[in-house]
Amino acid sequence: MNWDDLKLFLVVSRQQKLDLAGAVLHQDPTTLSRRLRRLESDVGQTLFERTRRGHVLTPEGEALAERAEAIEAITLGIGDTGDGERSLVGKVRLGVTEGFGTAFIAPALSEFVNEWPGIEIDLISLSGLVSVPKREADMSVLLTRPKAGRMKVRKLTDYSLQLYASKDYLAARGPIATVDALSDHKLIGYVDDLIYSPQLRYFDDVLPGLHPGLSSPSIIAQMEMTRAGSGLCILPKFIANRHTDLVPILQAEIDVKRSFWLAIHEDVAGLARIKVLSDYLARLVKKRQAEF
Repeated sequence: MNWDDLKLFLVVSRQQKLDLAGAVLHQDPTTLSRRLRRLESDVGQTLFERTRRGHVLTPEGEALAERAEAIEAITLGIGDTGDGERSLVGKVRLGVTEGFGTAFIAPALSEFVNEWPGIEIDLISLSGLVSVPKREADMSVLLTRPKAGRMKVRKLTDYSLQLYASKDYLAARGPIATVDALSDHKLIGYVDDLIYSPQLRYFDDVLPGLHPGLSSPSIIAQMEMTRAGSGLCILPKFIANRHTDLVPILQAEIDVKRSFWLAIHEDVAGLARIKVLSDYLARLVKKRQAEF
């Protein structure tokens, strides 16, 4: 196998769609498809699954990608280039819960891309979990430590949630001194049958017998309803404390603890671009631990 074959293989693995890879390599998709099939025939393995997402690496393809990137690292000279840029390239798909992804990770990625401009990131931030075993993502931030699957797992951080109200709401309704008084207030939370993790059933843990009268599967929507004075909501501190119009109430009585876990598929865990993003996220939460 020559270096031209490996370069073609790496570009397709990163771009996934043949038209995008063709634009990088200055070849038409038909030619690329023919060369890929010839490559698979030469190595005697299926390197890609042809899916609606595009060309997705098989386990055999991931193993070849790891070896090919090691060769690429040598040819490109991984490290500082003199102007602070790095030569590491490739794409990483990161799945993350909506609140953590939108409020915390997304704003912090500018630092990462400045350091590693050749790494492309698909940040899949939504109200739900993105599956690593199903290869929906290379790595994913989860609310519980996975107990099965071909994944490498590291704990990112614990975090706290408290009950919040807006300053305007409290000014209009008066202070809330006891948990029993919450029955007189509108509560905001998740749509029950759309809760994707038992870790999100806060009311069952700290406010049994009470349920939200305003619901959304989106934590961002819940926060905005709270800021608008629609009611009270249990929110992560790292989200709510960014807004000076939100006030924590009943802090001694209502203090929920949860954790974030980073799961990485074993097939890609050894890739350099996966390692640098994983390590960056771990350093980021450690540096800003006070927010959690």
